[in-house]
Amino acid sequence: MIYIDPKILDRVNVWLTSTFDTETQNTIKNLIAREPETLEESFYKNLEFGTGGMRGVMGVGDNRINKYTLGKNTQGLSNYLKKQFPKQVIKVAIAYDCRNNSKTLAKIVANVFSANDIQVYLFSDLRPTPELSFAVKHLDCQCGIVLTASHNPPEYNGYKVYWEDGGQLVPPQDKEIIAEINRLKYSEIKFEVNHNLISYIDKEIDEAFAKASIKNGSFGMPQGIKNNLNIVFTSLHGTSITMVPKVLQEAGYKNVSIVKEQALPDGDFPTVKSPNPEEPEALKMAIDLAIKQNADIVVGTDPDCDRLGIAVKNTTGEYTLLNGNQAMLIKTHFLLEKWKKENRLNGKQFVASTIVSTPMIQKIAENYKVIYKEGLTGFKWIAKMIKDFPELEHIGGGEESFGYLVGDFVRDKDAVTATLLICEIAAQTKQNGGNLLSYLDELYLKYGYYQEHLISIVKKGKKGAEEISQMMKNFRENPYTEIDGQKVVRIEDYQKSESRNLVNNSNILIDIPKSNVLIFYTEDGSKIAMRPSGTEPKIKFYISVNSKSKNCEVAQKTNQEKLEAIISVLKNN
Repeated sequence: MIYIDPKILDRVNVWLTSTFDTETQNTIKNLIAREPETLEESFYKNLEFGTGGMRGVMGVGDNRINKYTLGKNTQGLSNYLKKQFPKQVIKVAIAYDCRNNSKTLAKIVANVFSANDIQVYLFSDLRPTPELSFAVKHLDCQCGIVLTASHNPPEYNGYKVYWEDGGQLVPPQDKEIIAEINRLKYSEIKFEVNHNLISYIDKEIDEAFAKASIKNGSFGMPQGIKNNLNIVFTSLHGTSITMVPKVLQEAGYKNVSIVKEQALPDGDFPTVKSPNPEEPEALKMAIDLAIKQNADIVVGTDPDCDRLGIAVKNTTGEYTLLNGNQAMLIKTHFLLEKWKKENRLNGKQFVASTIVSTPMIQKIAENYKVIYKEGLTGFKWIAKMIKDFPELEHIGGGEESFGYLVGDFVRDKDAVTATLLICEIAAQTKQNGGNLLSYLDELYLKYGYYQEHLISIVKKGKKGAEEISQMMKNFRENPYTEIDGQKVVRIEDYQKSESRNLVNNSNILIDIPKSNVLIFYTEDGSKIAMRPSGTEPKIKFYISVNSKSKNCEVAQKTNQEKLEAIISVLKNN
């Protein structure tokens, strides 16, 4: 006899009522009879908003992405919008990516908004996520939605919410909206479409976004220099194919070879194990094409086009992958240098990053006497900085996970403009006899050689979530006092909002919203951060080490030894 937890059975029985369609009910009955473990995973909790919105496996149940969970989100959001903007015509923009069911789910979300007398601007086809952020501001909307699961596996989809500034939801709004959603019953969702309130958008927004991207991402490079740069680009079956080639072409880059096998949007991502440009394997086909074309640079974007991976031809003719920290350093330094040469730096500018990214970014900002701001993981916090400090100009912001934002015309990471920017830098460095790697070496010589490494441990399902929770509990209750022979001098616990100095045994308050993050700092300047992912079933360890050696080879060797030693300590735990 099959045993089902009574609490889960109570949740299941709600879905077996007439509120839900016959297909959904039959699927659930089949899970009860044949797949009780899958049933438990589907119903043991409600899907939650994380660092990048709500993501989950598609299927039936409270813990899955489906028409009812997204319908409930949208109904709750509709109720909240009406409270926040009384007696106003409320407008919402909706976009979606290449994932399976994204178009269908986007239409369901649009229907629910329209049923609540909200004007909807729905993209007629898939579009990059940064274009949705742009559209919210461009169309004067109070809210925006994008259906995407970024670079998660094919079985995932997701739901990201943007506010009127074009940035993602942040506290306290996120909790207020979640409370509004949780008060609802599924029977209260209004699915009846009002076609008069749904307008389709495409070319007008495309042109405006492309124009703004070129304005922010290019810097008057002579055409001859652009003609000399040979680029290979891959969209990894995602949305960037609709915009990146167009922007590069209009910005004057003619020598762009596209990986044809990966150009067609496809939610199954048939040519890659993972459509994540953070994974070296994702760019293999692009690098193979680059070898044939003798290309200078390879760029690949994730499915919703907010992150980009970069590979550069080195002096031996092989291709070296830049990590997210390295790409961020190059872009930020280049922008700061441009602003300095144009006499635009006056102390009222800032650059932004996150607490788990390279500390070197702060050193560069301080050298240019530019304000440095740091937030939790996720670009919603950088968008909040732009909103909270209107008296300051945002030059550029980035994070270790391959995202970057130029200026403030978009309020989320933007791989369209960042791709154009990195091509501008590559073209200029080639003209000067170097490449992005030599550019990076110059930065290391000036600011110190920093090297970072990321460890991601996947723990799926309910059991995995419990294991991750226990791991974080163990690190808090038994914190490191020494790592690889180096004393720990400071521990930052963002869940407690506390920074503890172990040298003088003092505590100071961390003025950043609470989050389940721990960071250890050692006496030699190493930094080890750990946090559960907000959008994937993972726990992540971010390691940063550095060397003051002026010899890059010596520094790299020293740093690699440090990294390996720290990784060994973590694995032993």
